[in-house]
Amino acid sequence: MNAFIAVVLVCANTVAQEACTDDRALEVRKVRVANELGCTNGWQEIIARTDLREEVGKTTYLKTECRRVKQAE
Repeated sequence: MNAFIAVVLVCANTVAQEACTDDRALEVRKVRVANELGCTNGWQEIIARTDLREEVGKTTYLKTECRRVKQAE
């Protein structure tokens, strides 16, 4: 069975979207979710609870990814 990791990358506006990776992000938040739909929900609330919320859209932007992880059988 597969699970997914929802990833939210906070990147500076000076970083191109394709270059916004775990290594280049200012902050990376990850959470395990049950399915791909879970990757689209909840991350807004996570960021809204942090100090990062003040800079999103001004000096930073968010990039979200959904990564499949294989569970041990």
